[in-house]
Amino acid sequence: MSVAVVRARTNGTFTLDDDTIAVENNVWVIGDAREALVVDAPHELTPILEAVAGRRVLGIVCTHGHNDHVNCARQLAGATLAPVLLHPADRMLWDRVHPEAAPDRELADGDSLTVGGARLRVVHTPGHTPGSVCLYWPDGGRLFSGDTLFRGGPGATGRAYSDFGAIIGSIRSRLLVLPPDTTVHPGHGDDSTIGAETPQLDAWVRRGH
Repeated sequence: MSVAVVRARTNGTFTLDDDTIAVENNVWVIGDAREALVVDAPHELTPILEAVAGRRVLGIVCTHGHNDHVNCARQLAGATLAPVLLHPADRMLWDRVHPEAAPDRELADGDSLTVGGARLRVVHTPGHTPGSVCLYWPDGGRLFSGDTLFRGGPGATGRAYSDFGAIIGSIRSRLLVLPPDTTVHPGHGDDSTIGAETPQLDAWVRRGH
């Protein structure tokens, strides 16, 4: 089996700045028949384990520290014996959810993660949060964008630790330079492509979100 991508969906809540909303999250599992990487660990353990399907999990990559992306991370780590990876700039958000246990490893821009022979690159994309990251798989033509880039716009700003100018800068300089046919797999909602989103950048800047 070659390296493939499986999506699991989980449901729960996102809480920040004394506000709580219901959300559905995407969990992306990348791997071959033997091993896998999990991108984000929100809400519910069972759907994630079903997508892992008994494979050895090499790492749980948290695209950022918001509770709806990390609240199942320690439970998943316990079930799979896999390390949890997070950019250190989001440690203050992680600590709100898991004050009793730190992430196992820090992510940094340019890090390489390998699964089933596929190499993915960590791309630091601050804006939605200071430590937001995406995973780019050049040979697979895929970007796992977390909450940095969605179909139709950037991730939300206007909350604690977010910055609209920073997320626009990240998208412009780090993501829209990728090949247009790159598939974008976001943390919520439907897929897109870099080519579909690039022409909309100026409109996002004008609307301010």
